[in-house]
Amino acid sequence: MPKLKTHKGAKSRFHITGSGKILRMKGHRSHLRRKKPSRVHRLFHQKHEVSPSDVKKIQSLLPYS
Repeated sequence: MPKLKTHKGAKSRFHITGSGKILRMKGHRSHLRRKKPSRVHRLFHQKHEVSPSDVKKIQSLLPYS
């Protein structure tokens, strides 16, 4: 059986923790940023856990993680 290829777009967008959780950054970080409240800016700095409904799809894009 041939090796599976990692999806390079997914590799750059998602981070996998030691315990196996998949983390992501929020989108819309740069567009119209001055209007957004400070609370929203702070949320952009953090990594957030991926929704449980999307975990299976992302794991198929990152087979060896």
